[in-house]
Amino acid sequence: MKIQIIYCHPSQKSYTYEILEQVKSTLVKEELEFEVSDLYAMNFQTDMSEEEYEREGLVNLDLSIPHDVKEEHQKIEAADCIIFIYPVWWSDCPAKLKGWFDRVYSVGYAYGYDEQAGTIQPMKTIPYGVVICTAGHPNEFLDEIGIAESMRNVMIDDRLGKRFTKKEMIILGGTLNKEDVRLRHIETVKEVGEKIKTYCS
Repeated sequence: MKIQIIYCHPSQKSYTYEILEQVKSTLVKEELEFEVSDLYAMNFQTDMSEEEYEREGLVNLDLSIPHDVKEEHQKIEAADCIIFIYPVWWSDCPAKLKGWFDRVYSVGYAYGYDEQAGTIQPMKTIPYGVVICTAGHPNEFLDEIGIAESMRNVMIDDRLGKRFTKKEMIILGGTLNKEDVRLRHIETVKEVGEKIKTYCS
């Protein structure tokens, strides 16, 4: 069983980084194999090139897929579970993670593939996908103003979509007063390891 973590935050001093470390500790305790794609540490290129746009927007599958995108495809294909960890910035994920989706979810792979043409192997269906995001505002406030529902619609229904069999979003809100919520967040993160074993076995 292999878990791929897609992590997106620029600072190791952040609460999001603390959550990453807690997730890693949980996976180690559950004896689960994992790999981390730290998008900032990798300096992952998130801006789509003109040629990439021509491939995507004009559905020109004769144009090649960039090497760094192919590497992300290989990680996806090796995974039984993908965990996305990031902070909520202006009601969504950071731009670098959005750029990861823009480039890695390429046409012919994550969508728009032609099974009869058979030129590109489409993205496999992942048994379990979990989104863990940290937010300064409490969950109750995010629910009240509709931001939580909006984020779930985008991440769960669109970005994960039918590409994952089981999927969920965990919003770790209230981090502005993180001392009050730290223990609750730790317990929530611990449950992830158990769910992976349940959904991916």
